[in-house]
Amino acid sequence: MESRVFLTLLVIFTILFALLMRPFWGAIFWAAAITIIFFPLHRRLLKTLGDRRNTAALLSLLAGIVLVVIPVVAVIFAFVQEGIQLYERIQSKEIDPAAIIEGIGSSVPVIPEFLQRLGIDLVNIREFLSSAAISMSQWLAEEALSFGRNTVSFILSLTLMLYLTFFLLRDGEKIIGWTREALPLDSERKQLLLGKFVEVTRATIKGNVLVAAVQGSLGGFIFWILGIPAPILWAVVMGFLSLIPAVGASLVWVPVAIYLYSTGAWVAASVLVAFGVIIIGLADNVLRPILVGRDTKLPDYMVLFSTLGGLSLMGINGFVIGPLLAALFLTFWTNFIRNAGNSAK
Repeated sequence: MESRVFLTLLVIFTILFALLMRPFWGAIFWAAAITIIFFPLHRRLLKTLGDRRNTAALLSLLAGIVLVVIPVVAVIFAFVQEGIQLYERIQSKEIDPAAIIEGIGSSVPVIPEFLQRLGIDLVNIREFLSSAAISMSQWLAEEALSFGRNTVSFILSLTLMLYLTFFLLRDGEKIIGWTREALPLDSERKQLLLGKFVEVTRATIKGNVLVAAVQGSLGGFIFWILGIPAPILWAVVMGFLSLIPAVGASLVWVPVAIYLYSTGAWVAASVLVAFGVIIIGLADNVLRPILVGRDTKLPDYMVLFSTLGGLSLMGINGFVIGPLLAALFLTFWTNFIRNAGNSAK
């Protein structure tokens, strides 16, 4: 009776505490993610500095700020600025999506003919894409203005994230020890599951975030070189789309290449196609196996559905949390099936 009452109260207070922390889930998650990525560096610093945990944690945190936080914040502010500028240019008709689509159809008559054979009306497509472009630019402008109004909240979350990261780095070994003691499992399984959790978390975050950042950066770089408007905005979009298997960033640079061909910019279009196929396309195939590894690599369909599900449920944080949960789901079930098979034998 006493054990049941205690466990019930434990569950109740755990749920209440989780709800209490709900406004800070994003800050807590990214603090944990940065801690997991930079914890190996923290351990190396501890070996060099001795038992000076505060100094080692501070240096590891500074490395995280320089390598991750500052670049991300700079990209966010540039993305917001270019989003507002794009919306203003579309509203002022400086950029007319309908005219661009019509120009592509006139310059590349193969496209309208192919669509007509499929029974697709180019006029309807032009109207749909034009309205979609206006709606998207309006959404970007609204989100940018909302971000501007919530700058204080963003700075507060960023400060809390960095504050928590310091203590997670400093006390990481203690937290791992508490977790091991709290898990009602045998020591061998505890070690296996905790080790796999850290491995999958680090690999998934590095695999998803870094590959997306690299592909987005490469796309934004070639857009900037070719003088295409809002290169940082399109870089961020390509970074998100890089999680979609097989197509990814090509959903952005292929239409732009078609537009360049239709306007007679053959050299720029050819450079963009070559760069997209060779550099951007191969970045995923080369980097992901190195950063993620074969054992923790998710199937393409799992990456797609977990990313979309994460974004729909958790917003921007779901960009990473969705694939991470999917990887942990597969890891734990794989471990369970292996143990069940061994027990049966």
